[in-house]
Amino acid sequence: MILSPPRRTRTCIAWIAASLLLAACGSTPNNAPVFERSPNAGTPVPEKTAPTAPAPTAASTPQAPTPPPAAPNQPAPPVVAKPTAPEAEKLPPVVEQPAIKPYREGDWRPEYHVVKKGDTLYSIALDYGQDYRELASWNNLEDPGVIRIDQRLRLFPPDSVGAPTIAAPTPLPALQATPVFSEPKARKLPYSEQALAQLNAPAAKEATTSAPAATPAQSPGKPVTPSVSPPPSPVAAAAQKEIPVGDGKMTWEWPAQGKLLYGFGQGANQKGVGIEGRTGQPVLASAPGKVVYSGSGLRGYGKLIIIKHNASYLSVYAHNSQILVREGQTVAKGQKIGEIGNTDSDRIALHFEIRRLGKPIDPLQYLPERAS
Repeated sequence: MILSPPRRTRTCIAWIAASLLLAACGSTPNNAPVFERSPNAGTPVPEKTAPTAPAPTAASTPQAPTPPPAAPNQPAPPVVAKPTAPEAEKLPPVVEQPAIKPYREGDWRPEYHVVKKGDTLYSIALDYGQDYRELASWNNLEDPGVIRIDQRLRLFPPDSVGAPTIAAPTPLPALQATPVFSEPKARKLPYSEQALAQLNAPAAKEATTSAPAATPAQSPGKPVTPSVSPPPSPVAAAAQKEIPVGDGKMTWEWPAQGKLLYGFGQGANQKGVGIEGRTGQPVLASAPGKVVYSGSGLRGYGKLIIIKHNASYLSVYAHNSQILVREGQTVAKGQKIGEIGNTDSDRIALHFEIRRLGKPIDPLQYLPERAS
């Protein structure tokens, strides 16, 4: 019969065995892991969302490399300033100047014209209010019908462009004769009746003797004629009229009688007005002037007449059936210069223009009112 050890002995043996086992594992009873229940146990798990990008950290942000520390007893490296905006951005904007400027104040026309495709000397002269023959002379063109593209044509006489205005000298006031006084001279005469009569002579005699001697121009028997300066030559007078750009005082009249077909800015040719007529009806000069063109060299105008009235104004008469004036001829206001027709046009009518410095203007602003 095997006897079991006493209860106390078994307890000691169990404690000793547990101590040996713990010593063999290298742990103590205080280091045993403790398992606790999670507070979130039994709660539903939320749905998964897209992961958000992590915020940039100092480690991920690229930074400029820091310069190495300076060696002792050596000056620190110079600090280089951060480059700023280009100097061109700080400068004020450049304002482009026009390549061609007006040749004088108050006139839009430039000194030169560069020939473009389709230009003729006749159309250039009309657009700038000049005589094509003068343009040919100023540019030394032997044949007015021959010009080339990109050719520079002078639009004004070489000696008039940019010439300074010289004021006329102010006349000096006329010098007045300064009287010269002399002391009376005493004379000793022996006493006589003749000497006494001479001493008591009337004052009228002194006034007569003191009067100035007559000039040769005031000789007796010839009337006095005031001196008149000779009139200026026609060339000088014409040059004086061409210099100013003023419009002058002009009165216009209708170049033909008839119904107004279209006004300024209307119709096929919007640079003037159209006057209905019949073939052979007279065309009259709207104002006095000189014929600077007569022919059919401008496309779209047919048989054309151009009259230059002064330095500013031209008048244009187009689609004539007959031309009755020649270039260079001076015409009077109301003079018959042609006959209405339909050359280069689909109707019998007169196309009439008024141009100031070459630019078309509304003729109805200058023509007198009348029944249409």
